[in-house]
Amino acid sequence: MDGGGRVAGSLGPRPGAGRRPPQRPGAGYGAKPDAPRAPAPPPGRHKRLAIDTRPASRLALFLRRLSVRMSTSRLGRRSASLLAIAVIGGFSAYGTVLGGHVEEAKGIVIDVADAAGNLAGFKVKEVNIAGHNHVTPAQILETAGIKSSTSILFLNADEMRARLEAMPWIASASVRKFYPDRIEIAITERQAYALWQVNGEIKVIARDGIPIAPYSDDPRYVQLPIVVGEGAQNHVGEIVDALARLPALKEQVRAAIFVAERRWTLKTRNGIDVRLPEENLEGALVALMDLDREKKLLSRDITIVDLRLPDRVVVRQSDAAAAARAEMLKARAKAKKGGPA
Repeated sequence: MDGGGRVAGSLGPRPGAGRRPPQRPGAGYGAKPDAPRAPAPPPGRHKRLAIDTRPASRLALFLRRLSVRMSTSRLGRRSASLLAIAVIGGFSAYGTVLGGHVEEAKGIVIDVADAAGNLAGFKVKEVNIAGHNHVTPAQILETAGIKSSTSILFLNADEMRARLEAMPWIASASVRKFYPDRIEIAITERQAYALWQVNGEIKVIARDGIPIAPYSDDPRYVQLPIVVGEGAQNHVGEIVDALARLPALKEQVRAAIFVAERRWTLKTRNGIDVRLPEENLEGALVALMDLDREKKLLSRDITIVDLRLPDRVVVRQSDAAAAARAEMLKARAKAKKGGPA
């Protein structure tokens, strides 16, 4: 008993002493043994991820501090403005491309650049043009892209030359820049060589076959030789040069027709068709001239002279000439029958 008259308990361990009541797995300090478990999430739903309580790395802390400092500094605010401008400019450029306004935007940029160059003293004040005859200076300046506001700094001489040489009349061009304000342009024009008739339209062409102008009553075009048909422009040199070496024949030819893109047929002024061979063009023309000199072939009442066979010449009379010849032969036959036996 203790001094109070109570019976002292045993100093030894009691049965079950020192053992904690059973806890569910994962229960921590202070958790009640009989606390209800959280309900399991319904099937088909994801569990919420646990928050990572690990301390941030040094790199993450450095980047976080840097972003805070940049947002509060003047440089950071400027960088943000520049980024916004870049983003807006990028979307504007993207919209320009999608909208098909690239050339318009390019023209605006060039105008702005020219204005800056002009302020610096590089405005084009003098343009010297040489070699033009059919092409006017205004056409040359427009094609080259030279305006009253053009700056010499932003002119590309190679691009200007390419644009000028794309003009039908211009065979070649050269462009030279002389700083601070002078440009020299020299061009070589194509020469009108022949008239080309195709699909009912007549065009003036150069020796290389390039159409350079529509036909008009210009005195420079009236005396040009005429070639007709598809592909005739690509072979105009061979027939024009061959006829030029035979001026007496050239005077009698009204046009040269390119047949099946293989050979020529000459149409004379009195309506005779002279069919020339594919090979040995000049030899056939010389033979034709010999026949005309000796037999007056091209002055007769005929419609076709066929020189395509190398060993003979085939001639077809006109209908009137053929009828007259038939009557003549019939009269001769009658005269023979009515004569002495």
